[in-house]
Amino acid sequence: MHIDAAALDQAVARKAFTGVVTVDVGDRRTFERCEGFLHRGLRVPTTAQTRFAVASGSKTFTALAVMRLVEDGRLGLDQPVREILGADLPLIDDAVTIEELLTHTSGIGDYLDEEGEWEPSDFVLTVPVHTLTTASAFLPMLEGHPQKFPPGERFSYCNGGYMVLAVVLERIADEPYHDLVQRLVLDPAGLEKTGFPRLDELPGDAALGYLFEEGDLVNTLRLPVRGNGDGGAFTTADDLHRFWMAFLEGRIVRPDTVEEMIHPRHDVEDENKRYGIGVWLHRTAPAVIMEGYDAGVSFRSTHLVDSRTTVSVLGNSSEGAWPVIFTVAEAIDAELA
Repeated sequence: MHIDAAALDQAVARKAFTGVVTVDVGDRRTFERCEGFLHRGLRVPTTAQTRFAVASGSKTFTALAVMRLVEDGRLGLDQPVREILGADLPLIDDAVTIEELLTHTSGIGDYLDEEGEWEPSDFVLTVPVHTLTTASAFLPMLEGHPQKFPPGERFSYCNGGYMVLAVVLERIADEPYHDLVQRLVLDPAGLEKTGFPRLDELPGDAALGYLFEEGDLVNTLRLPVRGNGDGGAFTTADDLHRFWMAFLEGRIVRPDTVEEMIHPRHDVEDENKRYGIGVWLHRTAPAVIMEGYDAGVSFRSTHLVDSRTTVSVLGNSSEGAWPVIFTVAEAIDAELA
């Protein structure tokens, strides 16, 4: 796959991109570019081994954990979530199913509604960030949001739906969300550099998330201290390619489950993409996508199924990676044409 060097230079400069761009084909890396610092104050440069936060990109891990429990017969896709929630979150329609939460068609009210006026620099969390260490700790924020539309009526991206799924996972498995995802998803895929570190206890090879393209203001007070069901994992370019290969080869969930997850369910015109179960899909071609956008995070990883090619852009500022992501997307479209 060819990425035009001049176009990439312009994209890097447009928003002062700091991060990593990689292309992996099979077992070979064919392109790599690293820009800026993982820690601006100490001027520590990013490398291809830097761990970056991926925000909503890690919804895919939540979806895979759910599908593992579906395979084991402990959950059903058509199962009403009310059976697990009991009296909690009474404003969620009793008819909402696990599948509708997975596919963003539940219609439930969202504690972080991206269809509204939201900016990544906003303070959106209504409880102290240091308390958000388990899925159940999010319950007070998930309360009080009326149903937006009847379950199954249409696609509407919903962060709260994936937090409800995390609560479901903890209750069904009787195990903390992070431990469950590690055991069912990350370990089978061999992802040694991927996980959910606390933002106030990041390892030295993890990139700080900066709100803006300039300055040292980081995202620590705007996000949960530890990511959970709707986002917040850290990973590397290497692990992303390793993940896609493991997923599509059926090493996390069965091949029939993989096919179910990557089958297009919804055309999402506003995003110029389609959606399956826990993954975005290219609008026309066989390519699967993880994407994330949050305070201090701009990220997309695309895997071209037929050529076993992974193209990842990982950035550690809120807006900095988007010009690069869109430029790389043009190269992907040309490759798939």
